[in-house]
Amino acid sequence: MGLLLFFGIPVLIAFATSTVEWNALRPPEFVGLDNFTRLFQDPKFWQALRNTLFLLLITVPLEVVLSLGVALLLNQKFGSKGLRNLFRTAYFLPVVTSTVAASIVWTWIFQPSYGLLAGLVAPLGLGWEETKWLTRPDLILIPVAAVTIWQRIGFDMVLFLAGLQNIPRVFYEAATIDGANTRQLFRHVTFPMLSSTTFLVVVLSTINSFQIFDQVYVMTSRTVRGGVGGSATTLTYFLYDSGFGRSQFGYASAVALVLFVIILAFTIIQLRLQRRWVYYESD
Repeated sequence: MGLLLFFGIPVLIAFATSTVEWNALRPPEFVGLDNFTRLFQDPKFWQALRNTLFLLLITVPLEVVLSLGVALLLNQKFGSKGLRNLFRTAYFLPVVTSTVAASIVWTWIFQPSYGLLAGLVAPLGLGWEETKWLTRPDLILIPVAAVTIWQRIGFDMVLFLAGLQNIPRVFYEAATIDGANTRQLFRHVTFPMLSSTTFLVVVLSTINSFQIFDQVYVMTSRTVRGGVGGSATTLTYFLYDSGFGRSQFGYASAVALVLFVIILAFTIIQLRLQRRWVYYESD
């Protein structure tokens, strides 16, 4: 009942809205599938899709690698238990930090004139033009990806830590007796036993990458919303701009449904592919 109330009904309403032309100032006018036809012919939609896929290709691999690396480090026994918990808490803090607040801080970091990053790269000979991260169309997605990855590493780290602590020690002991070194232990024991956790992290990261919005909205607020020429516009920002920026609620509903189908398709593909590389202990 709860699934129908909070998921099924909104989807039906969104589908019904996508078949009308409505700007909230006049009664809805039924247009059938015209909104979808217009959407697939809209170059701004395809640009938003390309930007979103580009962010996905950057954020998902880096999230997995960095969060796994942090989890492996924090899973080691160093110092006291309180010190280990302190480090784990520090890495998890970005997860509970407001995305808006985090984006504001990272906007300052990427400022070309007085930002922290500009000062760090100045000795490398990078000047004003090379550090216009927030205005150059070819660079704007890098700050967006940076704050996204920074915020998600902690959550993924917790999942990997849980997976690492559930690996039976007997596997490591047996492999060590057989002469396996650290690299071989990771390749033949740790990673296979973490494959189900890795799969979960990849799926969640992929879904989250399709929903990037706050970072774009905040980091382009002082320049051009959505980036110069739409260079930072993601699908969710395109959805927001269509509905609340241009009051095209029917068109925005069509965007939302297409986004839903894209995420569903990616998830189904991942579920099919996981049979080839994910190991479940119960098997």
